[in-house]
Amino acid sequence: MSARTKPPFRAEHVGSLLRPPAVKQARDDRAAGRIDAAQLRRIEDEAVRAAVRMQERVGLQVATDGEIRRRHWHSDFIYALNGFTKRDDLFSVPFHRKGQADVVFTQEQVAIADKIKLNDVIFGDDFSFLKSACTTAVPKLTIPSVNMATLALYAGDISGAYRRREDAEADTVAAYQAEVTGLAKLGCTYLQMDDVSFAMLVDKEWSNFIYGKTGLPYERIPGFNVDVFNASLRHRPAGMTVATHTCRGNFRSGWVTTGSYDFVAEAYFGGLAVDAFFVEYDDDRSGSFAPLRYVPNDKMVVLGIVTSKVPQLEAKDVLKRRIDEAAKYVSLERLCLSPQCGFASTHEGNALTAEQQEAKLRLVVEVAREVWG
Repeated sequence: MSARTKPPFRAEHVGSLLRPPAVKQARDDRAAGRIDAAQLRRIEDEAVRAAVRMQERVGLQVATDGEIRRRHWHSDFIYALNGFTKRDDLFSVPFHRKGQADVVFTQEQVAIADKIKLNDVIFGDDFSFLKSACTTAVPKLTIPSVNMATLALYAGDISGAYRRREDAEADTVAAYQAEVTGLAKLGCTYLQMDDVSFAMLVDKEWSNFIYGKTGLPYERIPGFNVDVFNASLRHRPAGMTVATHTCRGNFRSGWVTTGSYDFVAEAYFGGLAVDAFFVEYDDDRSGSFAPLRYVPNDKMVVLGIVTSKVPQLEAKDVLKRRIDEAAKYVSLERLCLSPQCGFASTHEGNALTAEQQEAKLRLVVEVAREVWG
């Protein structure tokens, strides 16, 4: 097998990293008025530089900014879109953990107060800084997919700006198209769009909760989500690699949805206009690798079989056997390896130390080298 010179690489990283204590303290200090925004930014800058050095040190060919500047993997982006605002009421989601009590994620509900549009490239300055910090690695920016914003339209109040949800969706798609174009102008050649909507659909309880208000027949929703996703990429430049990560929930080492990819596989794998799929397969909640048979021959699959939720390192032989199992459905040449998700989808982070996080990434690199050379 050959090494890869363009993304996705054999050894990959989904995106988020544990927030260093200095960043958490600085964010508290900023909220309390003890430091200003410029001081916070300088502390975050140094943390991003250190995160890039760590990723390059373990041998990764790709580096993210660890989402260190964000509070949540998705909401920081969505609230930066003109029109999206926070309501006073909250919603809560229980995240499950093996052998432990659930942890509850709480966040403000969304409302649309004005027409949705992109005022400035979101995370544009963050990407430019990441790009300047990389010395050997390709910089990858992670953003929530357009489906994460349209999900908010289903649950939120759009009456402040729209009469029809379809019009709000169209404006959201246009904002994403402008974001992708703007990122390309800044030199972004590797973009990852993170998504939970498809993973929600494999869990009937969650799909009813999220999509019950849409009036769409259940069996049509995967195709509908694919169409919206693809529309957001309509104007992407040819030189930009776009991947998507399918997340089943990642908060303080907890998870949300359970179910095989079977229900969404044909629409999702067969229809999304992306170059690579990051798929979660770190435990039996994801089912078998059989749905990967729908992945077209010109697309890559990044196997998330190293868990980011617990510190224990997987045995290399176990990981290699799982890669062999997946290769029955997608050729080994089109497979790569990564953790199943980031290490800190929210600022709280998963139950690992920075040293354990680095060990996980080093394990991914070592196994990838042993499998693909």
